[in-house]
Amino acid sequence: MSEIVIVIPTYNESENLPEISRAIFDLQIPGLELLVVDDNSPDGTGQVAEKLAELYPGRLQVMHRTGKLGLGTAYVQGFQWALQRGARLVIQMDADFSHSPDYLPQFLKLIEEYDVVVGSRYVQGGKLDESWGFGRWFLSWWANSIWVRLILGTRTHDATAGFKCWRASALRAIGLDRIHSNGYVFQVEMCYVAERIGLRICEIPIYFEDRRIGRSKMSNPIKLEAALRVLEIRFRHFRTKTAA
Repeated sequence: MSEIVIVIPTYNESENLPEISRAIFDLQIPGLELLVVDDNSPDGTGQVAEKLAELYPGRLQVMHRTGKLGLGTAYVQGFQWALQRGARLVIQMDADFSHSPDYLPQFLKLIEEYDVVVGSRYVQGGKLDESWGFGRWFLSWWANSIWVRLILGTRTHDATAGFKCWRASALRAIGLDRIHSNGYVFQVEMCYVAERIGLRICEIPIYFEDRRIGRSKMSNPIKLEAALRVLEIRFRHFRTKTAA
């Protein structure tokens, strides 16, 4: 049984994965286990993960998938694995250091009072990497502050955030079987349902560093598709019970 499980989906993260794993375990958080969900990365990330599992026996596990099956299903399968392991807390984060492990102790402190803790770029004190161009910043800000709020009426400032700590009870309350988004809009769907059922959400400001190695997987067509799929989320969960 694991007290805390960190779920990290990977696709071509062979160079980042050893460093992020080391940074996480260097924090020496008791009862922490890391699950790598790899989508058959062509660069050998899955094999790197297996070597890390030998380096960190009992603390790092690997889930191998048959191909690039999508971020949403990677997280859902990872969350389900964590729940089956009896985890009390489940953390989701990227392998590329855009989500700094240094925030994890703060997450774990605050989660005792909330159901979800979100590492947010768009609350006071949050900051994006200076290397982001204006167009990239504007599109991200518009998606969160204008589009998602307009369509879904969410109160969370960073609805697309991928750095979160969940209570296991919160994931069970959401019901992972009703989450169908299979891309970056997965984050929006989880946020929307969490708000609809009345989960207690806390956003903390983070510095969102641009990935250290490799290129972003968020192309403009992917961003456009994600924006359109926000409408699907609205209709899919229209009848989801809103908390009083």
